[in-house]
Amino acid sequence: MSRNCCNKNECLIIAIASSIVVGIVTGILTITGIITLTPAFLWVVFGIAVVYLAIAFITSVLRRFDTPCNARSVIGTLIAGILGTILFSVILLAVTFPATSAIGAILAGLLLAAFSLIITSTACLVLSAYNYDN
Repeated sequence: MSRNCCNKNECLIIAIASSIVVGIVTGILTITGIITLTPAFLWVVFGIAVVYLAIAFITSVLRRFDTPCNARSVIGTLIAGILGTILFSVILLAVTFPATSAIGAILAGLLLAAFSLIITSTACLVLSAYNYDN
């Protein structure tokens, strides 16, 4: 594979699109009352995002000058997912919404969209690292 692959963002486009779909489905299922986000789930998602942020910070310090160009845009998306997950989980933990509240459903959708963006962006980073080394 060529090392000049800064314009190859197919994985990133799929990651963002799938995260948007997850957010919309979560919002619909939350407003209809089919699913609810419990405080335990919110704490777990918050904790995962904080750990991801710490790992991203440590990794950025260790690999500052050695990041392949196609991974740089994915890292920005990963950080956006981490910060979104932290923000929306804190809001949902701080404010209690009724089970079928429209605002609560929107925030739940945004939370799971941001959380799934973390997972899919991580998969894109693994893929870019694999392609970079070959």
